[in-house]
Amino acid sequence: MQTKTSLLIIIVSIFLFSCGGGSMRPTENASAADSTSAKDISSSAAVENTKDTTHNFIRTADIKFKVKNVIPATYSIEDIVSQQGGFVTSTNLASTVDNVTSVPISADTTLETTYFTVTNDMTIRVSNTKLDTTLKAIAGLVGFLDSRVIKANDVSLQILANNLLQKRIAKNAARLTTAIDNRGKKLNETTNAEETLSGKEEESDNADISNRSLTDQIKYSTVTLAIYQRQSVKRELIASDKNIDVYEPGLGSQLADSFEYGWEILKTVFVFLARFWGLFLFAAVCYAGYKAYLSKQKNK
Repeated sequence: MQTKTSLLIIIVSIFLFSCGGGSMRPTENASAADSTSAKDISSSAAVENTKDTTHNFIRTADIKFKVKNVIPATYSIEDIVSQQGGFVTSTNLASTVDNVTSVPISADTTLETTYFTVTNDMTIRVSNTKLDTTLKAIAGLVGFLDSRVIKANDVSLQILANNLLQKRIAKNAARLTTAIDNRGKKLNETTNAEETLSGKEEESDNADISNRSLTDQIKYSTVTLAIYQRQSVKRELIASDKNIDVYEPGLGSQLADSFEYGWEILKTVFVFLARFWGLFLFAAVCYAGYKAYLSKQKNK
């Protein structure tokens, strides 16, 4: 009786192990997928400190991520930018062909399969005070985050240097103007002084333009987005105008195809039966136990 009970426990344990052994893998894979997903692509570097009146930061963000579908994601990003009072400065939506295969399926028809990836490289600009809000709104579209670089570059000293340069040029230009007025009819000296004055004025203008550019970059942050989706497949039937004889397989090709097809069927059957190895083992153990039981009964 004890032998039968032990045998039953072993059989049940093997059966439960074979049926439940692989149940942990989907959960582990799901956890790994969750760990690689991105729900927040912003950073403290994207937040403006309104109490800081000393520094002037130019904030930029460079982000690459995967989305479910590039085209709807592009429209959503454009809507987010518009809602935040920003604007799109460039967008480059493109389909990159990765591979093309052609398979003749009849004498006059070919199946063309195109593997391609849709991407979009966007540049957007939003108010410095809305950068953090914009990035958090875009984060809802992220399926997988490849990279995120956010910078806050302080240009306060550069602005100060431009201002000081303009002041020095203004003083120098005033002295040159006075010297030109006092030279009278000395044409050569007057011409040289005029050229020097023009160069100083151009230098001052460049410093002013530089400050205006820096002020604009401080006020509006620049965000560069590189978005992509999973590789897509497009199949299309196209007419073939080649010689029909080219597409008639010979005896050797037909035999090779037949063996390959038969081997695929055999593999499919083998894999299907392999899924039930636990049941086969269970049946074998039961049969062995039954044979042992009958043997004991005969020996009594």
